[in-house]
Amino acid sequence: MQMSIEELRKQVESYRTEGLSTQQIADEMSLSQTTVLWLSAKEVVEEQPIDIRVGWRSIAVKGSRIEAISSIFCDIIEEECGDEIDVIVGISLNGIAFAQSIASMMDLELSISRSISEDGNGHISDVYADVRGKNVVIIDDVISSGTTMKKTINNLKTMGSNVSLCVVLANKSITDELEGVPLRGLVRVVSV
Repeated sequence: MQMSIEELRKQVESYRTEGLSTQQIADEMSLSQTTVLWLSAKEVVEEQPIDIRVGWRSIAVKGSRIEAISSIFCDIIEEECGDEIDVIVGISLNGIAFAQSIASMMDLELSISRSISEDGNGHISDVYADVRGKNVVIIDDVISSGTTMKKTINNLKTMGSNVSLCVVLANKSITDELEGVPLRGLVRVVSV
């Protein structure tokens, strides 16, 4: 559904009222954190950030559709990494469903990374697989500026993981690597 700037502003404010952080709002709306901050500004700022909203709800509403897309992710992971992967790491919130499906299809361990502070610092959940000393692939839905993915990569490297690949549904950047790690998107969505 197409939304006007004013409707987007109201949606951001609604999420803020519910207590969501900038990162969580960006995840919910498939926008960059920069765009969410711009939409949150009390004063009208003339210069609008360049961003593209990726609506993938048609996929997200059915498990079978998540699995179909995850099958493509699996093919890309095998192409890029062979059988050298131990753990699939899903970035909360929107990368989790894909990561779980991929881990199941490839018979790999599953781990979850989540943002735990407004500045985006992450945490690898202790409930899921240990990532220390393991080859991992990071999964998310959309990459915009790459801030969340970069922090996840660095957090995993600090823990002793070998981050082999990052895979996303939609790459809204022009980059094919982050922090020295290859980045693959099922589609690239950029303004020209």
